[in-house]
Amino acid sequence: MSYTALVTGASTGLGAEFCRQLSQLGVDLVLVARNTARLEALAEDLATNCEILEADLLTEKGQQSVANRLADRKRPIDILVNNAGFGIASSFDTSDIRGERRLHEILSWVPLALCHAAIPGMRERGRGWIINVASVAGLVPGGSYSAAKAGVISLSRSLGLRYGRGGINVTALCPGFTHTEFHDRMGTGGDGIPAFAWADARTVVREGIRAVRRGKLVAVSDWKYRAVRPLLPLVPRPIMEIALADGHRRLGN
Repeated sequence: MSYTALVTGASTGLGAEFCRQLSQLGVDLVLVARNTARLEALAEDLATNCEILEADLLTEKGQQSVANRLADRKRPIDILVNNAGFGIASSFDTSDIRGERRLHEILSWVPLALCHAAIPGMRERGRGWIINVASVAGLVPGGSYSAAKAGVISLSRSLGLRYGRGGINVTALCPGFTHTEFHDRMGTGGDGIPAFAWADARTVVREGIRAVRRGKLVAVSDWKYRAVRPLLPLVPRPIMEIALADGHRRLGN
């Protein structure tokens, strides 16, 4: 039996790595992003069949085109990877509210809308995987980005609990700092973040695929972040405030 995955934000970073690893597993792919040239270059390097779907997920037209593809019963999607996203370098008190809305649109609303489009068909077929790329930031009170990612984590847990018995595994993948183009595109480059804090994209994706296969609701990627996760609720508020303020300063937000 052949399987097909749809990956958003497929042109770079974790999205491209998801495409590589899923292709190595024999999964056909629908590559979604705004940059067609990059998608075509990626498709040439993949071993399985690839369909390119150019879409700007910050537009109603782009969202609808991807939702329609997910809902197409004649060309079923077995795996959905909600990966598209970006960050804002400005602090909350100086950021443009329009940028904040765009941030929450791409990080919170789009995954919800695409899950809503994908799940009915998955229920009919009795199987499906959904990986929502969240963040360790969603586990701590780290501002607007953290709030958006916390929503993705909550959504994934809810859908996984609701539809897991019907054969649909939903996982919120929570990476920490990862070597991709994310921070460069945000304009910070990750300056000031110590080397030991970074994770490799290949490891993050491999652990995400393993987690959804096992039906894990929330998967914190990389052993360093898994080690500190149980300690987060125990950190006193003054220390957390200092740590978050320093983190925002290093990232430029």
